Amino acid sequence: MIKVGDRLPSVTFTVMTADGPKPVTTDEVFKGKKVVLFGLPGAFTPTCHRNHLPGYRDNAATLKAKGVDTIAVTAVNDVFVMAAWRDATNSGDSVEFLADGSAAFAKAIGLSLDLTERGMGVRTKRFSALVEDGVVKTLNIEEGPGTPESGVEKMLTQV
Repeated sequence: MIKVGDRLPSVTFTVMTADGPKPVTTDEVFKGKKVVLFGLPGAFTPTCHRNHLPGYRDNAATLKAKGVDTIAVTAVNDVFVMAAWRDATNSGDSVEFLADGSAAFAKAIGLSLDLTERGMGVRTKRFSALVEDGVVKTLNIEEGPGTPESGVEKMLTQV
């Protein structure tokens, strides 16, 4: 499992652009930047949709005023679902949506969560991290459903 001080593994996400889906590497997202990254089980899932994403979206200006270059979210959803979620929540100007459709990133950082018994397959544990130039500076992992450990309130104290 990833920990503070570790460099993020080299993985390719997919993002939606005006020209359609585009691959983007961890280097492209994190190299030379201060990034707040949060991960969650899935787009449109209740806690993620009502609490987690809106907190980061609504506090984007505050985070950027503290020197954050990018706020990014990742989930084990395809790029089309992530784009629909971005649009439905009016988050496109605030948050970059990184589709991890095959859970490659979640598995590479050791934060995959098997929700097969609940009909959701492999997902990402809910977490947040401050990443500087690809290196994890802070890491907040939720061990139970709905705990506030990875919400924006905690991240605002860590940036």
